[in-house]
Amino acid sequence: MDTTLIPGGPVRGTRMTEEYTKHLGSMVYLWGWPMVNVHNRVAQFRDIPAPCYLNGIAPVAPINHLCMLTDYIKPEQRAVACPNQDVVYGIAGLDLRKEPVVVQVPDFGERFWVYQICDERTDSFASLGKLYDTKPGCYLLAHRDWSGEWPEGISDIFICPTDLSVVMPRIFQLDDAADRLAIQPILNGIMLYPLSEFTGQPQITDWSKTPSITTGHSGQEHEMAWVKPEAFFDQLPGILKEVPPLPGEEVIYAQINALLETLQAVPDLKALAIQCALKAESELIAPLFDFVNVGYPVKYNWTTQRNGATFGTDYLTRAACAKSNIFVNQPRETRYFYLDLDADGERLEGSNSYTITFAKGTLPPVKGFWSLTAYNEEHFFSPNAINRYSVGTKNKNLTTAADGSLTIYVQHTAIAEDQQSNWLPVPAAPFSLYLRCYWPEEGVLNDEWTPPAVIK
Repeated sequence: MDTTLIPGGPVRGTRMTEEYTKHLGSMVYLWGWPMVNVHNRVAQFRDIPAPCYLNGIAPVAPINHLCMLTDYIKPEQRAVACPNQDVVYGIAGLDLRKEPVVVQVPDFGERFWVYQICDERTDSFASLGKLYDTKPGCYLLAHRDWSGEWPEGISDIFICPTDLSVVMPRIFQLDDAADRLAIQPILNGIMLYPLSEFTGQPQITDWSKTPSITTGHSGQEHEMAWVKPEAFFDQLPGILKEVPPLPGEEVIYAQINALLETLQAVPDLKALAIQCALKAESELIAPLFDFVNVGYPVKYNWTTQRNGATFGTDYLTRAACAKSNIFVNQPRETRYFYLDLDADGERLEGSNSYTITFAKGTLPPVKGFWSLTAYNEEHFFSPNAINRYSVGTKNKNLTTAADGSLTIYVQHTAIAEDQQSNWLPVPAAPFSLYLRCYWPEEGVLNDEWTPPAVIK
């Protein structure tokens, strides 16, 4: 028997009891859930032949290529929870083991924009956006083992610490026809492609001509299930190779590898681990979907987190965000506030009517923009008569009271005509509110400013 010591772990062949397997397996499931999630999302791009819209809704593209939308995401989208109808999205799934990729930045003028570029842990590793004063040009994303020379025509290079990555451009758009038209030439200059396709000059794609393909995933209510508990421990060995340990995580990796070796050698424990994963999915991960369990509380039952996309070894918050609203930006790019409960601590419910009032001078202090969005119980949009899912900077017709305050009316039932510009429709069921502050001021970052109460 091989009884060598696994560095940081037990001697090979050390017996693991059922209780040890269950307890360690549960924590490993929480720890690895976000990475398995990202791995499986990127895997969907491997069979995509060309940029397209799935069912006319969700943008997808081949590995190491991008697909952009040309307007706000449609309400029917179910691939990513908590979508935003203040920006035009794009998405790319990357496998940087193949080769580096080029990311194009067109001239956005004064328009707010940010490219979220995250690794397999959902941590950001590149800074491209208006708040970074990024100049138009071409930028390179490369694997940690890449040793090529700096290509001519590349403005900067960012190194990804993991094998896989996700890129999501977010481009602010006003809610009016004129801006929808004005943004199109800019969107056409947003591109991402392998370095081998780089000519030294920016490339252009007319995204309005992107084809649509039909799949069997239309009409569902829940987010697509990206993590399968039954397959988790089979996928994990490969993912450990894709995601090197952070400083100090070597011991954790050793413990996980020892567990995986045992599961491979002892079928009964493997079966037990699968049952453990199923239980952890329902009892450990599922509760993290509720915003009351995400991050930490601030005033009036709002919750928030201050380390989005910079989670490091905060495994709990990483898993909570991955479950409830994956692909959040870094706080300096976007600060998020979540709400499931009204000011009295009762669940937000569409059978009630609510108001949220910003006193004069207390609108979210941002350099980019802010928005208040309503989501149904599944953290998606619920269809409504006026096709409105968020309000904020994008709306130029919000009306203020004589005292300078701004009141948003949050309710399911139709509203008086003179209040309709400030109406945020919600479903006739439990719902959640979500306030975004893009490029927030310091007061937002340090919790000096938090959202006002939502009053029934």
